[in-house]
Amino acid sequence: MRFIALFESMTGAMVKDCIIDDENSKVTFVVKNGDMGLAIAKGGTTVTKVKKAVGRGVEIIEYNEDPEQFIKNILSPAELKSIKIVTKNNDEKIAFVNTDSSNKRIAIGKGGINIERAKLLAKRQHNISNIVLK
Repeated sequence: MRFIALFESMTGAMVKDCIIDDENSKVTFVVKNGDMGLAIAKGGTTVTKVKKAVGRGVEIIEYNEDPEQFIKNILSPAELKSIKIVTKNNDEKIAFVNTDSSNKRIAIGKGGINIERAKLLAKRQHNISNIVLK
């Protein structure tokens, strides 16, 4: 809550979700759709101030009501060819993401950090239980 309040007061952007990753000394903020410009500011000045204030790396992801676009935002800068969300009989939602091998590495991230963060945020924001990279 402290990081959210600090981020919102410093940027003017509204935070929808926040993940604190102590292991990698990083804080990920999901900002309201349309607030990305406020969060970063011209030349990244605001996000730089936030990084100094929290003493960790900061990542900002723009929320989107469309789960496919939200997954694209989470996995950026990886270029994704397609995303298909399938609902199984037990109402479990799975996102199948298709990309090439070099972008797959970007989407997974070192030690799987990016894909794990993507799965967590997709679950919290759109009730998608898994993301499968092809």
